[in-house]
Formats: sequence, C-alpha cells, structure tokens
Amino acid sequence: MALIIVLSVFNGLEDLVRGLYASFDAELKIEAVKGKSFEVNEDWLDSIRSIQGVEVVTEVIEDNVLFRYREDQHLAKIKGVSDNFVDQGRFEKGYVWGDLNLGTPEQPRAIIGRGIAFFLSIDLDNDFDLLQVFYPKAPRSAGTIDPRQMYSRDVIKPAAFFSIEKEFDENYVLAPIDFVSKLLNYGQKRTSLEIKLKEGQKISSVKSRLRDLLGPEFSVKDTDEQHAGMLRTIKVEKLFVFITLSFILAVASFNIFFSLSMMAIEKKKDTAVLMALGATEKLVRQIYMKQGAIIAFTGATIGLVLGFLVCWVQDTFGLVSLGIASSLVDNYPVKMIWTDFLWTSLAVIAITFIASYRPALIASKVKAGDI
Repeated sequence: MALIIVLSVFNGLEDLVRGLYASFDAELKIEAVKGKSFEVNEDWLDSIRSIQGVEVVTEVIEDNVLFRYREDQHLAKIKGVSDNFVDQGRFEKGYVWGDLNLGTPEQPRAIIGRGIAFFLSIDLDNDFDLLQVFYPKAPRSAGTIDPRQMYSRDVIKPAAFFSIEKEFDENYVLAPIDFVSKLLNYGQKRTSLEIKLKEGQKISSVKSRLRDLLGPEFSVKDTDEQHAGMLRTIKVEKLFVFITLSFILAVASFNIFFSLSMMAIEKKKDTAVLMALGATEKLVRQIYMKQGAIIAFTGATIGLVLGFLVCWVQDTFGLVSLGIASSLVDNYPVKMIWTDFLWTSLAVIAITFIASYRPALIASKVKAGDI
C-alpha cells in the first residue's frame, strides 16, 4: 500500500511539473547547437512556418540583465518575444495580475514574474516609476573612464505579474522583442525560436521534419527535453524510493521466514508421515512455498487494493493538502500507473520466494524415519 501511494504521488508530481512547464514553454524549441544566438531572416522563418504542422513561430531573445525599480535591484532574465507570444495561452495554468499586453514600439510594456515583482516591490498602479533595465556592452580595446559607456540602459513600464512556477516567477521578465533587441544590440540575432503546433499534430512528427530542414547546426527540443534534468531527478527519486520501500518490505518478510520456520519445526512429524506415505521432497517444498505465497499474496492483494482506494480518494476528493497557500494546486497530486502495480507485485513475488525457500528446503529434508 505504501509503495503504491508513494509512487503515485511521484507520478502526480511529475505530471504537475511537466504541465506547469509545458504551459509556459513552447511545444518545440529551436536553438543553435554552437553559440548563444543565430541570425534569422524572413525567408528562413517562412520556410519554418511552411513545415506541415507548424502553426506559430515565436522569435525569442533571452539573456541576463540587471533590473532596477526605484532603489531596489535584481538580476534576472529578460525574454524578448514576438507579439504572438501572449495570444498562445501561455499563462492558462497560472495566475495573472494586470493587463497581459506587451504594448507598442513607442510604449513597450513588461510582464513580470511575481518573484521579481516581490523583490523589486513593483507597483502596477504607479505610472511615474518605470522599470530600468541594464545590460553590459561588449568590451572594447579603447578604455573609458565613463561607466555609463560600459552598459546599455532603457526603461519599460510594468504591465502585469504572472505566477506559474518558482523557477519562472523569480527569473523571467517578458518584453517586446524589438525593445530587447535594441537594448542588447542583437539586431537580427535570436537566441531561440518557439514553435506552436496545429491542433492534432504529433510533436514527434513535426520535430522530425524541423530537424530535416534545419540540419545538425540546430537542436529541436520538446517540452520534456527542455527540462530533462528536472524530470530525470524526479524519476531517480522515484526509483530510490521504490528500492527503499522494497527493502523495508524485505525486512518485514522476515515474519514469513520465521513463521514458516516455526511451522516446519512444529509439523516435523506430519512431514515425516507424508514422506513415509510416498511424498517427495519437491512436494513438501511446494507445500511450504505455497503457504508462504498465501501469506504474502493475501497481504499484497489487500495492500494493492487499499493503495488504489487511497489514491482514488485523494485524486477525487483531495483529502491531503499541500499546505502551501501560494501553490497552484491545493492538494497532493496523484496518478496511478499500471506499471507501478506490476513492479510492486513482482517485488512481492521475489521477496516471498526468497523468504519461503529456506524453510521449505529445511522441511523437505525430513526423513520418514523421523516419525
């Protein structure tokens, strides 16, 4: 029961993380294999848009900058995006305060992660104080004593806050790509392209077509590949939890070992009678092995059923809360997968066989003359 519940919680957390990241990240992301950025032009972008299954191509410039609001400062990432970014429903699984609008080229506006807004104490209703953005310029051979020549600076009006996941909330500010390109002096360079697929298209098929078009100089990643490290960590934690609880289950199986050992001692004369009547050692071993299987499988069946019921109740009614007021989900997420039931059952079978084999072997060594 404990194995099923814990493994189901890890499955739920994995789905939650994948869903939160997928809501903010693109379905497919194109990046240069070498280097930080790459040149784009309209003909090249049109060739990507013409790929079967591609609906929207969003140009992205992303880099670390220093933000300043009044007297507070914070280092984070600015993400310059095309105007079509906001229209893709990227914030459907999160919270938003303010107006999701990137403004105009004359009056650019920023959409700010809630964590950054907290660090900088940003007030959306304040029309007088603007968000200042600083970016270091590339070093030149000719030195200068004026520090203002060492960085680019611009201002942008805060338009909205968003909250999706801590990693995004504390690290991202979204701004128009023209504003970011001018500030960072990127010109026609982009750090990535984000692809939205048409309804009903398979990600793997579109990804394969894009790779054929772009060649080895570019990587095309789906949402799982964009956060492979995080998802791998969850899977590794789930594996170690399975091993740990299986070890606890193995320790508990000593009850079966001692019960069968005591029964082999108590039933020594009965076993000798069976041997005198013609029973073979194999038959005696099977009797004790089946006795151990009955004990273990009865408990395993009850545990699997109880684990299923607990997870179903949690998934349906949400009895156990996360206890985090700011969380996007109120209760612990759970997801039952049939492979968890399979591996748990196989672990029980293996542990039962090991725990029952030695007592059965001892019992089969009884001779008819021991009556």
